[in-house]
Amino acid sequence: MRSRYFIEDKTWVVGRLSGAFVENQVTQLTGNRLTFELVGRATYFKFMQLWVKDSGNLTYFTTHFSFAIDSQNRSVYGDGIAFFLAPVGSKIPLLTKGGSTMGLSRDDQALDSVDNPFVAVEFDIYSNDYLDPPREHVGIDLNSLKSVANISWYSNIAIKEGKRNEAWISYNSSSHNLSVFFTGFRNNVPIRQFLSTNVDLSHFLPELVTFGFSASTGNSSAIHTIYSWDFSSSLEIDDNITITKDPVSSPNIPAPNQRKDNALGLAVGLGSGGFVLVGGLALVLFALWKKSRRNKEEDYVLDDYIDEEFERARGPRKFTYNELVHATNDFDDKEKLGQGGFGAVYKGLLRDSNTFVAVKRVAKGSKQGLNEYKSEVKIIMRYKIAQGLASSLLYLHEEWEQCVLQRDVKSSNIMLDSNFNAKLGDFGLARLVDHVKGSQTTNLAGTMGYMAPEYITTCKATKESDVYSFGIVALEIAYGRKAINHMAIEEEVVMVEWVRELYRILAILEGKKGTIYGGDRF
Repeated sequence: MRSRYFIEDKTWVVGRLSGAFVENQVTQLTGNRLTFELVGRATYFKFMQLWVKDSGNLTYFTTHFSFAIDSQNRSVYGDGIAFFLAPVGSKIPLLTKGGSTMGLSRDDQALDSVDNPFVAVEFDIYSNDYLDPPREHVGIDLNSLKSVANISWYSNIAIKEGKRNEAWISYNSSSHNLSVFFTGFRNNVPIRQFLSTNVDLSHFLPELVTFGFSASTGNSSAIHTIYSWDFSSSLEIDDNITITKDPVSSPNIPAPNQRKDNALGLAVGLGSGGFVLVGGLALVLFALWKKSRRNKEEDYVLDDYIDEEFERARGPRKFTYNELVHATNDFDDKEKLGQGGFGAVYKGLLRDSNTFVAVKRVAKGSKQGLNEYKSEVKIIMRYKIAQGLASSLLYLHEEWEQCVLQRDVKSSNIMLDSNFNAKLGDFGLARLVDHVKGSQTTNLAGTMGYMAPEYITTCKATKESDVYSFGIVALEIAYGRKAINHMAIEEEVVMVEWVRELYRILAILEGKKGTIYGGDRF
């Protein structure tokens, strides 16, 4: 069962050597002004069950946070923020002056942190020759500040101006894929970037881990701020063990026991929910067993029923040539609706069902007739799906008694009925708003790759942000590509950025070649 924990500022624990503190409901990891050679760390006050030794189960987790690194308009800055997991009891290493290690390891163990194991995603803004590529970058670290995977981070403008960025980190326990989706700014325009690697976290960390953020400054400085954070995992966070604060921790951070009532309420809620879930699950399993048994007995009945449906033309039906000849009066020119590059289209009447149809007759000399026809059919079906989705959003936004903001419009939430009519599903994140207002400020929710840039920045869901998501789906339909393609080259991982670049160089038609016309990539 997945539990979701919305992390608030008062849940932090700050160590003895940390420069972090809470101010005005945001967390400052290295102070609220430019300070040099400083390390700041803030961790959640409960532990996470990363894996279970007896069963070998490994957790699935996902986290999202909003942050800023502000150099106060300086051109030289350092050093960066890292989201990390480490063994319980992990503290800022004693032999750390700040700078390159971001408070994750001792300075003399930056390449092999044997004394302080960790797994981290770093947002590194200072280049150290022996560790990093010569640019701002995002990297995935495994017991070393030399990343196993990294990618350039377009962050220069954001750092100088202190703009907020967003990051999503998820770990798939089945595929062992650790992925990072994050924002940046290119030519002062928000963009989205992606990085991933495969790693079995149980090989690097113990069953119980602490998790949170670490940041540092060295000879160069910047202000490192966490604005919001939420986290969810498939294995329960251990509510029985809490981290006690050091005696000299910042007085601005309330002790964990101030969350006692909230924690108790959460535990009771999860407990009662668990009984309901178990009971419901038992009923579902029983129903599935009964259904499976009944299905085995009735397969032959279903086969007969399906045959009847085909005969009644309620599903896909194959017509003989003679049937089409009769329907079109032997392809009479009077019934011709139009002439295309590879054949003519005729009006026809299926007399057994009294249904008018369009019949395309491929010309004898057409060498590409079949392929062109297949492409045409695909385009028609794609257009029909896009039109159905647009109609759904029109109803939700304008035609129902209240405006419904769906907030998670994506291709996997579109269902097709037997006639390939599109239906929009999954309203778990939806919100009701007045038609006049048309927007609502909420916790950021949705799917990476489909969320509008202004929604990511302001957390304000609007009709327009839903329409932006529809636009991403429309691009997927047109190009036959996923919104995020992990296997693509760096410039093409995020489809909307790839399309924007094509548009910039006036090559959008070239981008469609091979996908819409005769392609099989959709």
